[in-house]
Amino acid sequence: MEFDRPDVIAEVTAAFAAYERALVADDVEAVLGFFADRAIRFGIADQQAGIEEQTRWRRAQGGLPPGRRLEDTTICGYGTSTAIVTTLFGYPGSDVLGRQSQTWVRLPVGWRIVHAHVSEPAGVSSGVRSPSGTRS
Repeated sequence: MEFDRPDVIAEVTAAFAAYERALVADDVEAVLGFFADRAIRFGIADQQAGIEEQTRWRRAQGGLPPGRRLEDTTICGYGTSTAIVTTLFGYPGSDVLGRQSQTWVRLPVGWRIVHAHVSEPAGVSSGVRSPSGTRS
């Protein structure tokens, strides 16, 4: 198996950047388009199994706090059809960095997220809302 093929890294880098732009712009439909139908997502105070659950959850959420920044983004390619993206994220006024990881797979429709996980260090909050609308 080849690791970190330049073509795979370039394609996933572009897909991840487009995903991040859609996420920051609160373009729910575009964000949903980056997920595979059977994707599993674990959030800070939520979880979704499949695109239907994620669609309901995303449509009920407001946008992210302004000023989201990423740090230490890493993309690792595995062969020609799988990549793992990890990054830290933060917001102005806070030194807390959340963690985000995504598994991207090349499907017939293009690169899609099949698994995602978002977390924060225990006992802190970035101000991102939970599914109930409360800050978590």
